[in-house]
Amino acid sequence: QANFLELVLFINWTLFYFFLPTRRHGFEERLSRPGRPHNITKKPFPVLSIDYTHIQTPFEISLWVLLASLMKLGFHLIPRLSGIVPESCLLIVVGLLVGGLIRLAGEKVPPVLDSRLFFLCLLPPIILDAGYFLPIRPFMENMGTILMFAVVGTLWNAFFVGGLLYAVCQIQPDNPSILHQLELLPCLLFGSIISAVDPVAVLAVFEEIHINELLHILVFGESLLNDAVTVVLYHLFEEFAGAGTVTVLDGFLGVISFLVVSLGGVLVGAIYGILAAFTSRFTSHTRVIEPLFVFVYSYMAYLSAEMFHLSGIMALIACGAVMRPYVEANISHKSHTTIKYFLKMWSSVSETLIFIFLGVATVDGPHSWNWTFVSVTVILCLVARVIGVVGLTYIINKFRIVKLTTKDQFIVAYGGLRGAIAFSLCYLLDKDHFPLRELFLTAIITVIFFTVFVQGMTIKPLVELLAVKKKQEAKRSINEEIHTQFLDHLLTGIEDICGHYGHHHWKDKLNRFNKKYVKKCLIAGERSKEPQLIAFYHKMEMKQAIELVESGGGVKLPSAMPSTVSMQNIQPKKPPPAKPVERALPQLPKGREEEIRKILRSNLQRTRQRLRSYNRHTLVADPYEDGFSDLLLKKQRMIDSHLLNQASWYNLYRTHRVFCTIFSPRLIC
Repeated sequence: QANFLELVLFINWTLFYFFLPTRRHGFEERLSRPGRPHNITKKPFPVLSIDYTHIQTPFEISLWVLLASLMKLGFHLIPRLSGIVPESCLLIVVGLLVGGLIRLAGEKVPPVLDSRLFFLCLLPPIILDAGYFLPIRPFMENMGTILMFAVVGTLWNAFFVGGLLYAVCQIQPDNPSILHQLELLPCLLFGSIISAVDPVAVLAVFEEIHINELLHILVFGESLLNDAVTVVLYHLFEEFAGAGTVTVLDGFLGVISFLVVSLGGVLVGAIYGILAAFTSRFTSHTRVIEPLFVFVYSYMAYLSAEMFHLSGIMALIACGAVMRPYVEANISHKSHTTIKYFLKMWSSVSETLIFIFLGVATVDGPHSWNWTFVSVTVILCLVARVIGVVGLTYIINKFRIVKLTTKDQFIVAYGGLRGAIAFSLCYLLDKDHFPLRELFLTAIITVIFFTVFVQGMTIKPLVELLAVKKKQEAKRSINEEIHTQFLDHLLTGIEDICGHYGHHHWKDKLNRFNKKYVKKCLIAGERSKEPQLIAFYHKMEMKQAIELVESGGGVKLPSAMPSTVSMQNIQPKKPPPAKPVERALPQLPKGREEEIRKILRSNLQRTRQRLRSYNRHTLVADPYEDGFSDLLLKKQRMIDSHLLNQASWYNLYRTHRVFCTIFSPRLIC
């Protein structure tokens, strides 16, 4: 018993000493006071005590997240309100009300939209969600158009707004005002901040109006890729605003910096994406931590890019796009569901908090209002956007097969929304070097409110009025996937025959390299050798089975059903369709077939090394055209060419026939 009591006393004293440091220090201080007797009066043990400062920060964060979630829930419970007002507008109004209530209570409004909090905590989940679920095919097919809008369009907006704003500020030199203190470089810095389209605002508005995939990927892709231009211009003008001059060498270094920032961000993201895919190859025995690698590697890619002043947004986009096909081939279906819903939840909460914090920061101030500067900024932003989109589209349409119509140009120009990124970049400016920082903040908040409230609330009625094509929620079928791949192979073959190095050729080279080397290193087991069509079929089969089970399906599934059951065994049985009449393939004599094979072996294997692109303007006349032997040689060449064309079309027909026979028996080709 004595040993037990000694053990209890030792444990109590250890807990008291290590886990109650404030009380321990006070107790030791009272014991160490000189002249104080050792007999201390015992006080009653506190039954209940309050220590709010100990939990203040996590408690307030939880309150903000709870407020954001409740506002989002209440917004969707009122369908009439959600059909009129965008969610982002309502959240900004909630932030204004919360900030006003804090002011009325006599308390100081907390700096909730701090730049460090925004760039390191709130922005990465939204960008990761967009990059991980980015539609790669339409994004790559429209890469040229997106880069034109993101790079050239952002440069045009920055210099147009900054230059004309400086010219307006120098009007009426006889009447000195605060605007005459603005120089050219601070105006260009302000133009570079306010010219970039914000991805958070674009996502919040465009996902509600359900615009078609082309317009959505153009505007959203521009908002993602203009981050590198904004970062370079921001640091360039901030660096030389104090010096007052920018030389030609500084401009040349700015161009190099843009390439380093953009390509460096993509490279950092791709490296972390490959590492995440390689790590997921060995997680078959610990499925519970599979989603963690996706989140941690992505966030480390963002932080690493920010550490070297590269584009963190492009790093996240590259990391998510690179890792997804390999990670999804390695992880379990439960892990995939966890990643999907956690990313959606995380990005939704961050987006809600950003708009609420934007309203609170507006109340917090301080503001410096100038009617001329603010109104001219709003007008110049609209005019620069319209001129830039129309001018760039005129050039782009000369190279596009699917032209951008006037309605498309209007939606692209009208959808150039600004958001919290511009506010946070302006908030980072040093007031000692930029004394008119408060004027910049006021103008940026006005532009954000104008684009989010006016353009965000009116874009949906305008889309319906102009009858712009909306997004069609059509499920992709295996038949569509087969014909898409067939057309890709067909266009690649046509480019090979023409001797043209198009994007289909490079896409085919990349797919072959991926299948031959990359998949074997990043995908575990037999999944690395699985054909793309079979993998897509398994994915569609699993998706349909889950939807059937979740909806009830009207069919009672047996308890001991194998996990690899086909969807055809789950669906109710239907009468077998009538067997189509098989069309007999043309039969060639053996001699003719051997002759075709000889021509193919001698000509088709060295197509690229020997054949040139056909051009009727570069044909050279034969000086020995009248020779009888040359006539015979020409005739033999024509026969060989005819046989080669016949063999090519025959092989193409047989390939298409095999595809249709294997994957779609009822389709008459």
